[in-house]
Amino acid sequence: MTAVAIELDVRDLVGQPGASRAVRVAEHVPGLATPLATVPEERPVGAELLLESVVEGVLVSGPIEGVMTMHCARCLKPFETQFHLPVQELFAFGASPDDDEYPLVEGFLDLEPMIRDAVVLAMPFSPLCREDCLGLCARCGGDRNLGECACEPESDPRWSVLRDLDLDLDLDLPDGPGSPG
Repeated sequence: MTAVAIELDVRDLVGQPGASRAVRVAEHVPGLATPLATVPEERPVGAELLLESVVEGVLVSGPIEGVMTMHCARCLKPFETQFHLPVQELFAFGASPDDDEYPLVEGFLDLEPMIRDAVVLAMPFSPLCREDCLGLCARCGGDRNLGECACEPESDPRWSVLRDLDLDLDLDLPDGPGSPG
């Protein structure tokens, strides 16, 4: 995975608390992926951000948008979905990778780590193509959404004894107190 810097020159904002400016970016960010979801590298990730100068550095806020390609966790079919993620992050002077803020270095900030964190953290762990997806048959692999599975329902072997039980017994009960009749 190759990181791509999305650097912005914010020297005009540094040291000017209250100053702001809007920026729009659309960049290809490689490596935005989890096992079942990815942002295709050929599709740009867009952001309309407000950069605001604050005493600690620069506050960046606004939506990040793009398209994710996912594979259903049940039937494995690929599908696409749009994402729209609000962000609000501080880029601070002297911030290190262990801090909650992103670094602001010599009047420049790199949006790529913020975009990467927001998008990857928003990717679903088990995406579904639809809520009622039936998935694949565990025995034959057929797509149960399409009726491709003709397997008999599985039964628990612990209950097999009950299948052989004959319940058609003619019980001759003696007439006694409390019996009908």
